[in-house]
Amino acid sequence: MSVTITVNHALKKYGDNVIIPDLSLKINQGEFFTLLGPSGCGKTTLLRMIAGFNSIEGGDFYFNDKRINDLDPAKRNIGMVFQNYAIFPHLTVRKNVEFGLKNKHFPKDQIAARTEKFLKLMQIDHLAERLPDRLSGGQQQRVALARALCIEPDVLLMDEPLSNLDAKLRVEMRTVIKNIQHSVGITTIYVTHDQEEAMAVSDRIAVMKNGVIQHIGTPKNIYQRPANLFVSTFIGRSNILEAKLTIKDGQPHLDFLGYTAPIPHIKDGCKKDQDIILSVRPEEFLMHKEKGKGIKAVVDDCVFLGLNTHYFMHLDDGTQVESIQESTIDSIIPNGTEISLTINTEKVNIFTADGESNIVSGVCNDYTAE
Repeated sequence: MSVTITVNHALKKYGDNVIIPDLSLKINQGEFFTLLGPSGCGKTTLLRMIAGFNSIEGGDFYFNDKRINDLDPAKRNIGMVFQNYAIFPHLTVRKNVEFGLKNKHFPKDQIAARTEKFLKLMQIDHLAERLPDRLSGGQQQRVALARALCIEPDVLLMDEPLSNLDAKLRVEMRTVIKNIQHSVGITTIYVTHDQEEAMAVSDRIAVMKNGVIQHIGTPKNIYQRPANLFVSTFIGRSNILEAKLTIKDGQPHLDFLGYTAPIPHIKDGCKKDQDIILSVRPEEFLMHKEKGKGIKAVVDDCVFLGLNTHYFMHLDDGTQVESIQESTIDSIIPNGTEISLTINTEKVNIFTADGESNIVSGVCNDYTAE
């Protein structure tokens, strides 16, 4: 059965080097939960603490109400899928999938039935008698996933499972993993540095930096209303601009390079004149061929990608910005063309001058460092 995972005030350090200073989170039963962040942020370290492969210097880890800090990894009933697959090269696909069941001394008839069930679930039953060296990377990853799920663990842990696959296979396998996880309903913790991958598979995401969780939320919440500047720049692309928030007739307005626009949804306590950091995603810049309609920009380059065209421009102060526009039948705007930019103020995010806090209402952050 699946479990709820609770971590209270986790501490991880190597000597005097603190990797995770004080981390608390709760992962719901049956949830697909992703730890996302740059290399060295502590996400794999936390995963290995949950698995029992790393020591715990402080805090409490629970599966439901059972404290697991001192529980042997073999008794935690976890399934693990690694970056390098870790399947046995001398065993057939079937024997690889059977391995965990034999280790747990399941009866022979149960081993055969369960193995067949997960071979079919992962759509590799036709490969059952092959050795791993005759499988593609995607097929090997399916074997690793089938082996992990076959023991029907309480928790499935996945550490960068798709990073060794090519781009097309990664997209295919993340769909497979998401569909399988939802059909089995197992509590899953997934580690990746790939933000698109995280958004594609997750129920919720925890964005980490230097061992500290910055934001926990759904992919939609994190993308549309990131908690701080780091999250905004790590999830998707953003144009980061220094601007001012001014109050005119009692209403907050954006003031940037002579462009002024009312900004709705500013938090009540933040409605005051102040320096701000404006985060404008490329799709939130609206391009106009008419001069003088907004922020002056000059097109430097463009990339046509079928559905969309990406334009790269510079502003009067030299700032480089990017805008994504739906491709039209008309000609692409030539390099060197002066155009005007306006901003979709409903969607943009505005941060305090230090980047630590989003002052637009609607930020949903489930993280609390109690």
